[in-house]
Amino acid sequence: MDFMIAAHSDVGIKKNTNQDSLLVKVAQTNLGRVCLCIVCDGMGGLSKGELASASVIRVFDRWFEVEFPQLLSGGFHPDDLKLQWDNIVLEQNRILSEHAARSGTRMGTTIVALLIIKDQYFIMNVGDSRAYLLDESQIQLLTKDQSFVQYEMDLGHITWEESLNHPQRNVLMQCVGASEVVMPDFYTGPVRADTLFLLCSDGFRHVISPQEIYERLNPNICTSEQMMKDNATYLTELNKGRREVDNISVAVVRTCQGA
Repeated sequence: MDFMIAAHSDVGIKKNTNQDSLLVKVAQTNLGRVCLCIVCDGMGGLSKGELASASVIRVFDRWFEVEFPQLLSGGFHPDDLKLQWDNIVLEQNRILSEHAARSGTRMGTTIVALLIIKDQYFIMNVGDSRAYLLDESQIQLLTKDQSFVQYEMDLGHITWEESLNHPQRNVLMQCVGASEVVMPDFYTGPVRADTLFLLCSDGFRHVISPQEIYERLNPNICTSEQMMKDNATYLTELNKGRREVDNISVAVVRTCQGA
């Protein structure tokens, strides 16, 4: 499997700093080419969210360079990946919480991480950043928000339509650094060539629809990295034109048949 990649991040129309952080890496391994993609959204209502998101990104960057090759050397086992990612999140939650306590502040970050290896994808999610899959016919949400409105929808207390403008739509049930207990969700599935994976912070998808995302970032349209970048930028500007006030970040990975 090979990959085409595009990423775009924007501070948006209101905030002074961009608290989102992105990581996209590709490497050649004994199991073929692999791709790691991560979006972290530093919590907008908490101070030093940019520090929290950047710190988590740095740890995963080091994991990909140092620990991931060691994991592959003994043969890839999904349970080992889940354990390592779980441990990173738990340790970062502890470190960020202790740092915040010492400095008299609060900080936190969401994380959505995607690893594509051989013919499988593996996703971890904490918070309400999202991962989507776009193929030749549809856009599919792969993650489930760890948010108050999602919890209320699960209980049948509110509808999806009501959740869109709910006054507590930005309240999270979990985030790394500002939760006593963090329990990441994990997802896995098959990967086919000519499929797009999209990871984004919540600022990218509040005021535009999944259909609008699909129209610009489906695999029939996005046949080059430049086209992927241009359309990710277009959708970001569309968000800003509709007065989205959050930071806006998106990363897109298109799978391609390897040589």
